[in-house]
Amino acid sequence: MIVRPVSDETLKLSLDEAIALGLKNNLGLKEAENGEKSIKGQKNEALQNFLPTITLTGDTGAHQHNLVSQGFGPGVAKKFSSLLPPGSVIAEITRDELTEGQIHFSQILFSGPVIAGWRAAGAAERAAHFAKMSARGEVVQQVASAYLHAIAASSEVDNARALESEDQVFLSQAHDAHIAGVAANLDELRARVQLQAQQQMLIAAQNALEKNLILLKREIGIDPGQKIALTDPAPYSELAAQTPEEVRAVAYRNRQDYQNLQNQAVEYKAIRSAYRSQRFPTLSFGGYYGVSQVNGAGSHGNFVAQGTLNLPLFREAKLRGDVESATAQMDAVNAQLDDLRGKIDQQVRSALLDVSATAKLVEVARSNVELATRALADETDRVNAGVDDNLPLVTAQATLASAESNLVESLYQYNLSKLGLARAAGIIETQYRDYLGR
Repeated sequence: MIVRPVSDETLKLSLDEAIALGLKNNLGLKEAENGEKSIKGQKNEALQNFLPTITLTGDTGAHQHNLVSQGFGPGVAKKFSSLLPPGSVIAEITRDELTEGQIHFSQILFSGPVIAGWRAAGAAERAAHFAKMSARGEVVQQVASAYLHAIAASSEVDNARALESEDQVFLSQAHDAHIAGVAANLDELRARVQLQAQQQMLIAAQNALEKNLILLKREIGIDPGQKIALTDPAPYSELAAQTPEEVRAVAYRNRQDYQNLQNQAVEYKAIRSAYRSQRFPTLSFGGYYGVSQVNGAGSHGNFVAQGTLNLPLFREAKLRGDVESATAQMDAVNAQLDDLRGKIDQQVRSALLDVSATAKLVEVARSNVELATRALADETDRVNAGVDDNLPLVTAQATLASAESNLVESLYQYNLSKLGLARAAGIIETQYRDYLGR
C-alpha cells in the first residue's frame, strides 16, 4: 500500500475521490498490473519467433599459428619448399592480422509449437487483463464499503451529539423545576443519569468514527495521521427490481473472474495444441554474408544460405507426457468454470435477497424513527404540563436514540447489499454510482 505524506490541511474526500485514490495506491492492484505487464512482455517474446532475426558482427585482431601443432611439420614443409622461391623458408610460427564483418539472418518459416504458443500468449494476456480488472472491482468494493461505514459512524456521532444537547436541556429544566420546588429531586437525578449515559454513547460513537476513518485511510493509501473530512452524505435510493436470470446474464458478460477463467481455458488448450504439434516438422531459413581482410591485403566475401527441415522421429514418451499434463490443466480450468457458473448463480440470488431484505429494514427503521419522534414530542408536552414525571420522557429519549441508530445501520447495510449485487454482476467499477443512487 502506497502511503501519501501527511499535510497540515484537512483533506476533503468524496466517494469518487476516495475510490480514485484506492485504485491509484492499492498494492494488490499494483501487483495485478505488474503481472499484466509481465505477460505482455512474454507475448512480445513469443512474437519474435514469427519475425526474422538479424545480427551484425565484426572483429579484428592478430592471430599467431603454430603450424607444427596443426600437423604441418618439417616433413610436410620440405614437400612444399620446391614450390617456393630459392632461399625461402617456411616458418613454424606464423602471424597474420584478420579483420572481418558478418551479417546473420534466421527465420522460422513454419512451426506448429510456435503458432500455438502465440495463441496461448494472447489468451494469457487477456486472462491477466481480466485478473487486473477483477482486482480493480475488489478495490472499489473495499473502498466504497469503508467510506459508507465511516459515513454511518459519522451519522451515529451526529445523532448522539444531538441527543446529548437535548438531554442537557432536559437536565437544566429538571434542575430549575427542582429548585423551584415543583419537581422532585428524583426527576433531576434521572435527567442527569440520562445525560451521562448519552455522553458515554457519544464518546463510543466518536471512537468508532475515528477507527473507521483510519481503516478508510488505510484502504486509499493515506497516512493514518492525515485529517480527512467526508463530503458525501449517506446515499439512499430504491433499486429497480431485477430477476436472478437478468443479473446472471449480466454477470456472465461482465464478471472479470469468469472471463479470466475462460481465457485460461483457451490458453491451456493452445498449450496442449503446441505440445501435440511438436510431432510436425519445423521449417526454418538462415545464413550469413561476411567480408574478410587478411594483413590489410584486399578483401573477399563469403556467404551461407540454407534451409533447415527439422523432423522429430522418436520422442513419443516426452510428447505424450507434455500433452497429458496440458490436458489435465485444461480439464481443471474447465471444472473451475463449471463451478464458477454455479457460484455466480448463488452469489446473484443471495445478493438479491440481501437487497430486498435490507430495503424492507430501512422502511421499518424510518417508520420507527418517525413514531419515536412523535412519542418523544408527546411525552415532552406531558412533562411540561406537569401530567407526568420525567421517567417516561427518559424512556422515550432512549427509544428514539435506538431507532435512529437502527436507521443508520439499516441504511449502511442496504447500501452495502447494493454494492454486493453490483459486485456479483461484475459491474461495480462502472455502475456503483447508479446502484448507490448518487
